[in-house]
Amino acid sequence: MEVGKLKEDLKGEKAVLVGVIEQNQSEEEATEHIEELEFLARTAGAETEKKFLQKLQMANSKTFLGAGKLEEVKDYVIKNEIDMVIFDDDLSPSQLRNIERILEVKILDRSSLILDIFASRAQTSHARTQVELAQYQYLLPRLTRMWTHLDKQKGGIGMRGPGERQIETDRRIIKERIAFLKKKLKEIDKQKKVQRGNRGQLVRVALVGYTNVGKSTIMNALSKSEVFAENKLFATLDTTVRKVVIDNLPFLLTDTVGFIRKLPHQLVESFKSTLDEVRESDLLIHVVDVSHPNFEDHYKVVNETLAEIDKSDKPTIVVFNKIDAYQYVQQDENDLSPKTRENYTLEELKSQWMTKMSNSKCVFISAENKTNFDELKHVIYEEVKTIFQVRYPYNSFLY
Repeated sequence: MEVGKLKEDLKGEKAVLVGVIEQNQSEEEATEHIEELEFLARTAGAETEKKFLQKLQMANSKTFLGAGKLEEVKDYVIKNEIDMVIFDDDLSPSQLRNIERILEVKILDRSSLILDIFASRAQTSHARTQVELAQYQYLLPRLTRMWTHLDKQKGGIGMRGPGERQIETDRRIIKERIAFLKKKLKEIDKQKKVQRGNRGQLVRVALVGYTNVGKSTIMNALSKSEVFAENKLFATLDTTVRKVVIDNLPFLLTDTVGFIRKLPHQLVESFKSTLDEVRESDLLIHVVDVSHPNFEDHYKVVNETLAEIDKSDKPTIVVFNKIDAYQYVQQDENDLSPKTRENYTLEELKSQWMTKMSNSKCVFISAENKTNFDELKHVIYEEVKTIFQVRYPYNSFLY
């Protein structure tokens, strides 16, 4: 079995996206989720031709969609020569098998698409090992559909006995590979721990946030380095650490992998060592894309993920980035409907969040244009200085 990317290259393939609006979900929320799935597909190199949404009490346990809607998807796939259908939720092995049999094209779910993007983005041995482990953990329960065409292996000299199905052989090989990768990651983790220990007693600051909010751009601006930054999801997979000095105060700044809703469990597990940088940091800079229509949801998703990986209550600076891209839409004076997010000016949003963030510092910037960057530096300096003063109460010469 080929190791590396779980799925073949998606570049130039035509895709159809499928989602379900469940009873506890609004249509706007489901639409936003499937638009995010479109961005994921585009990041992987696929072109979205059409999006299908169906209202259901809950997803069909056999085929995810209802029979009529699935038939509608099939007609569209055949007429438009679609290469693959991507589902916005994780599919069970039986759902995957049933849908493939009906649609007769490549089927991906959200997790397999994210895994594919991670596989294409992984640059270092550490990241590649983490992604490969996540891929095998995802693949293991889904092996059944891959070997339904094979019967028992043939007997012969040295092959007498009960025999072993090909699927069982592969399952054993994959389990052995998973055990090997886990062992390899443990060794890498030990090396990383030594590296973190060798960084001395400098204050550690970690950039966290939803994917594609501009963490790497802020990293480059603060550290005057060239960390890879791109307007695509998961541009950063490998943790990057740089020494930064503001005025005369040095600290370590870490750029981490971006979060996303419905992040595959396998990835969270295999990327635990990367997330150790977040756990061991003294200060968090939570970056939010204020120009995104659903930035408040993204802020909540990141906080929930942080609560899962790190229970400690760290000091946090919330940085609202991309104010240059924020679009204000003035509400008609005769319109009596409640204001939506876009009907608030940037100043109104600032005052709302300043009031709300009583325990955290709050800064509005544009990393691209360096707008309000001096204010950001000042806030970081004051927070790092406070941590320094507690850690080294007699080292006042620094400030």
